[in-house]
Amino acid sequence: MRGPHNLWRLIRTGATFERTGAMKIALEAMETPPRLRLLARVVGWPFKWLGYRGNPAEPPVTRALTALGPAYIKFGQMLSTRPDVVGEELANQLRVLQDKLPPFPTSVAKATVEAELGQPVDALFSEFSEPVAAASIAQVHRARLAGRGEEVAVKVLRPGIERAFQRDIDAFHFAAGLIELLLPGSRRLRPSDVISHFESVVMGELDLRLESSAASEFAANTEKDEGFQVPAPHWDLSSRRVMTLGWAEGIPLGDVAAIRAAGHDCVELSERVLQLFLSHALRDGYFHADMHQGNLKVAPNGDIIAYDFGIMGHIDEYTRRVYAEILIGFIRKDYRRVAEVHFEAGYVPQDRDIDEFARALRAVGEPIFGMDASRISMARLLSYLFEVTERFGMQTRTELILLQRTMVVVEGVARSLNSNMNMWQVARPVVERYIRESVGPKALVRDLVLTARVLGRFGPRLPQIAEAMLINQTERAEPARRRPALETALLITLGAALAGGGFALAMLI
Repeated sequence: MRGPHNLWRLIRTGATFERTGAMKIALEAMETPPRLRLLARVVGWPFKWLGYRGNPAEPPVTRALTALGPAYIKFGQMLSTRPDVVGEELANQLRVLQDKLPPFPTSVAKATVEAELGQPVDALFSEFSEPVAAASIAQVHRARLAGRGEEVAVKVLRPGIERAFQRDIDAFHFAAGLIELLLPGSRRLRPSDVISHFESVVMGELDLRLESSAASEFAANTEKDEGFQVPAPHWDLSSRRVMTLGWAEGIPLGDVAAIRAAGHDCVELSERVLQLFLSHALRDGYFHADMHQGNLKVAPNGDIIAYDFGIMGHIDEYTRRVYAEILIGFIRKDYRRVAEVHFEAGYVPQDRDIDEFARALRAVGEPIFGMDASRISMARLLSYLFEVTERFGMQTRTELILLQRTMVVVEGVARSLNSNMNMWQVARPVVERYIRESVGPKALVRDLVLTARVLGRFGPRLPQIAEAMLINQTERAEPARRRPALETALLITLGAALAGGGFALAMLI
């Protein structure tokens, strides 16, 4: 329930950060202004005793997030990929949130498997290990199929996870409502819509049947991608709370030292992970939206292996073209065109000055070029972007939330492998290829053919539709005007018949 009782949850959140010592560290890492840091400490200190104690053996921020629950852990997972935002030390501390959380007992996992699949674990698997990875929502066991010998990964949801997530999300909804009420200027960012979007994503992640479906679709889309693998799901051994995938053998992408020791090229890997993500988003409109180091491995042959498909992103063809034109505009430093695309797509109100907006975009883009990533403060860049969007009245695009978030995460993963990576240079060939195939003359012909095919389905009905429309008009017209209207109807009917033949021809192209 999204009532005032959630205020207690928010108070305990701040109190937990203060009690664990995470408040000071987090505010400093995020380069929060000194006055805001002081205010947060003064407000939080009296409630310190109300906070969760957490595990004293963990670093402060990790300790606070794990004590608060799964939704907060998800947030920490994203920050773990951004050493440029939170600092290298804090990012390393948060990385344990990806797959090294405390597991629940194997006996509970086996009981869940038996209840979900309707057979004893020993009848399904000849081997079933202790947890090999434990994250915020589920944990994974390494197993071997009985009678077949194939190694698989068995993912099992944490007990009571649905209730825990709903409690956190209700508190987030309450917080979003308070923000909109107390800070009217924040409404353009649509915080309530953002939380609703987050809720829909998380609820989908809590049904492993949907994740199995996502893994299957993603594998089909990417089967021809060189240097990329997706484990295949076992549908007969998957259900709402249990999912079985082929085992992915490799080095976690977060273990850079082990990757180098194995002889893999970290620079090439950093470029490939970014280009793969962009290819999936632009080419397919369907992408892995949780691509942190805990969900990626490097196979012995150098392939990147992706797993954990609980959060997938989808963007339609029109939005992909807008996104690609914005990216290519930045890459080519054509800020005027970037501004025009924003206006054409309705992202910026029409009453704003397009030239002024283009100059603001230049101030965002120019610092990136000619510099290596280690010299760019992404925290400052994001802060300036926020100022620009506020000044020009841009609203949050909920359909792009996952895309934007994942872009931030993937860039962080790539930079962990190669701190000198220039995101724009690496992205350029992928974006230009998509532009050639989806925005140029070739795309125009394809769109015309597609339009013809769709209209062709209505070909047999066009005469009746035209006749019905014109008869309706003539019934309301003066008698002297009925004859020309009926003649027009005959012409339209004839044109529709001819068009139907054209549509049929287009379907054969």
